[in-house]
Amino acid sequence: MGVFVFLPLVLPLTAWPISRLAEQHLHPRTATRLLTAVATVMALCSTVCLALVMVVGTAQLPGNPLPDGWSDPEVRAAVPFDEVAGKAAIPALCAVLLSCGRTLWRHGRVRRRAHRALAGLPDTTVAVLVDDVPYAYALPGARRDRVVVTTALLGCLEPAERRALFAHERAHLVGRHHRYLLAVQLASRANPFLRPLRSTVTYAAERWADEEAARAVGSRRVVAHAIGKAALVSREVPVATLAGMAGPGPVPRRVAALLKPAPAPRNWPSASTSVGWAAWAAAAGTVVSAMSSANSAVTMFFILHAATPL
Repeated sequence: MGVFVFLPLVLPLTAWPISRLAEQHLHPRTATRLLTAVATVMALCSTVCLALVMVVGTAQLPGNPLPDGWSDPEVRAAVPFDEVAGKAAIPALCAVLLSCGRTLWRHGRVRRRAHRALAGLPDTTVAVLVDDVPYAYALPGARRDRVVVTTALLGCLEPAERRALFAHERAHLVGRHHRYLLAVQLASRANPFLRPLRSTVTYAAERWADEEAARAVGSRRVVAHAIGKAALVSREVPVATLAGMAGPGPVPRRVAALLKPAPAPRNWPSASTSVGWAAWAAAAGTVVSAMSSANSAVTMFFILHAATPL
């Protein structure tokens, strides 16, 4: 197993180049899917390796409930045991689990509160709230997905811009963007090296919805105007995993992108470009991370199984 157990903890660094280049050179749909997959796999691998190192570290603590054979010197010689790293992995893994659990709890709480706020309204795909605060967001549901918008925001937009608003929010729901946002947020909680990917996916999901809205209304300029107006008057969405037209992301860059021609819908960048090299580097880092964690887990299983008394 050797030092391979520690590789998944630092291999997310290989995804940093593609996280910087994806915004400018990849179609938003491709960037969202690619970076979410990379972040999810790398986060799972780093968490597995933290757990493996923690097992070895826990076996050295007095009074632990693990079999005595797990702390045998031969076992410690067969695994990359370091007294500092092994014991440091214990609070690190606890912090990861606590942070991810808190994120899931907060996400579920906000969604439940949002659905309760709509309890008295007609069960339609668009929910209009009488509110002086302008905001809008896409609210996925078990039975029906809904677009939530306030009268204050609708009053700030022209009819064509309202159509762009609804098309944008529906694009979030159709593309299931909340799943990508939640997955990459959990990944960044599991490994801080993945935070640049979270920012890029958040921006790419908004750009993806922008492009779908522009295609639906037939005017990129109208969508750009709607985004600019909504950003000037709106608040952010209640939680980062609920997508909204004026949600997180550099609005001026989104508007500038809409004033340019639509991006080419390529599924994978050319290998002869810088973004292509960066994409292959991230893919290679993901594969190596998965192989390292799998090799470490299998090796650890056989070693500890042999050290466990019958």
